[in-house]
Amino acid sequence: MARHAAMTEQAAPGTPEPSVFGLDAPWFVAAAMLAVVAIIIWKKVPGAIGRLLDRQIDSIRTRIAEAARLRSEAEALRDEYQAKAAAADAERQTLLERAGHEAEAIVEQARTNTAALIERRQRMAEAKITAAERHAIDEVRAHAASVAAAAAATLIAEELGCEADRLMIDKTIAELGKT
Repeated sequence: MARHAAMTEQAAPGTPEPSVFGLDAPWFVAAAMLAVVAIIIWKKVPGAIGRLLDRQIDSIRTRIAEAARLRSEAEALRDEYQAKAAAADAERQTLLERAGHEAEAIVEQARTNTAALIERRQRMAEAKITAAERHAIDEVRAHAASVAAAAAATLIAEELGCEADRLMIDKTIAELGKT
């Protein structure tokens, strides 16, 4: 009605409002609306809209179910990887401990080997020193014997002559025959 009043104000004063069979514009608008609603109901549009909405709801429910399934799979994978990570961490710790023990064993073995090597080298050095001492003593003795023999030969040659040599040789030969 407010619209009708606004149209009336715009129309020239004294102009009659258009109407058909005494029915004015708002009545035609209402009748058109009723006709559209009747056609919509007759063509079963609400049922089609309902079916469309039901299909949409089913699709959304399917997506929600799929999302829930994917979430549960993702949680299962997360739990599996957390378990694997914990197992890997435990294995890493075990490997570190084993490596530490092996390193300690290697160091201890190296100490033992070093001590044995030092002892063996020390014995070898002592043996070489002893051998060198014996060799030096033997050389000194040999040199002393050769010097003594040379000195004795010189003394004998100086003090004894050829006649003394003959007497000594004869005496030695005679003593050889007695034994």
